[in-house]
Amino acid sequence: MRIIADLQIHSRFARACSKNTTLPLLEKWARIKGISLLGTGDFTHPVWSREIKEQLTDDGSGILYSKTGYPFLCQSEVSLMYSAGGRGRRVHLLMFAPSFDVVTQITDALKKRGRVDYDGRPIFNITCPEFVDLLRSISPDTEVVPAHSWTPWFGIFGSKSGFNSLQEAFGDRTKYIHAIETGLSSSPEMNWRLSQLDNINIVSFSDCHSYWPWRLGREVTLFDTPQLSYNTVLHALRTGEGLAETWEVDPAYGKYHWDGHRLCNIVLSPEESKKVRNLCPKCGQPLVIGVENRVLELADRPSGHRSTAARPFRSLIPLSEIISLVHGGQPSSKPVWEVYNKLIAAFGNEFSVLNDAPVEKIAEIDPLVAQAIQAMRAGTVTVKPGYDGVYGVPQFPGLETKITSHNDGEAVQPESQQKPKAKQRSLGEF
Repeated sequence: MRIIADLQIHSRFARACSKNTTLPLLEKWARIKGISLLGTGDFTHPVWSREIKEQLTDDGSGILYSKTGYPFLCQSEVSLMYSAGGRGRRVHLLMFAPSFDVVTQITDALKKRGRVDYDGRPIFNITCPEFVDLLRSISPDTEVVPAHSWTPWFGIFGSKSGFNSLQEAFGDRTKYIHAIETGLSSSPEMNWRLSQLDNINIVSFSDCHSYWPWRLGREVTLFDTPQLSYNTVLHALRTGEGLAETWEVDPAYGKYHWDGHRLCNIVLSPEESKKVRNLCPKCGQPLVIGVENRVLELADRPSGHRSTAARPFRSLIPLSEIISLVHGGQPSSKPVWEVYNKLIAAFGNEFSVLNDAPVEKIAEIDPLVAQAIQAMRAGTVTVKPGYDGVYGVPQFPGLETKITSHNDGEAVQPESQQKPKAKQRSLGEF
């Protein structure tokens, strides 16, 4: 069976996340998006964990089901910040657990090392090897996956994280690291340039900070397994068997693809950054070094190298983004929702619109959106690169891009969708 999975989710209790997020809303928009498996997100937070246990039921397979039968998998994220080798280290790690019981044991163990109630992504002064040991002492069926592995601040390979390799981070526990999550600002082919990742599986998830469809499922991993269970997902993560492909945004869309200094509106390619010695040409402060530059620094293979274990991937742009780019306005605006809802009503879910719906049928609803989707499928879309926390902007051939940037604000949704009234805090990729 094919499973379209987004296994990096955050709750309303994580920093910079929508305060309206609930499990029912995550399920609702996952169905509209076309996602067939979600991570629970933030299972260490006491209130969110209680909601998980009250609203989801474990059927014995390690998969949790809502009352309407939608599947979730126990997933959370931690931030490790510590000193080692005379320098500071910091990294975000995803963790997966096979049951409520194991979740409780993990949370109890982490409480002995710090607090878990102040943030859905709590911070601990624990080294990467110690963290792996802690989880494996509770259950050998737990799994650790470095999150958004290339983003500057907390990616395992980020320019500010303090690591140049998995071995440097995990030592002899690297044998227990079977996969990395690429993050929005890198693609699988960028990762193929590092020989150290030859035996590491590549997965992609959204790191979504809200339930809105331009964030949820913007990157997903497709599993092809005999059945849906925690063990089949775990087996795929560890061996690659059953990992079919990933659907990702173009890496230039990510908020840290190129180097830059947002306060000065400076964005530079790696070559341009080198000419100014990685300093902002306006203020002289250090640039935030982006993912493409960092890949060039660590790669030991030329551009275009294809790993022997490479799996297919495709680049997709969230449908709300496409509509807003060709018509103007934010993805959350009412006119965008009107077009979005017509397309979902006609073709079932967002992934069907993006991947499968006949372009001529889409054109009957909106010709400009049809033209943009056709370009996306043909691979002719270019992207003005993101930098220093600013998203990249897709450019469609033959179409004027109506906006030059977009924000992460609260959606203005039609009454038919019953949008929560409260405002949400800004969202983002870390």
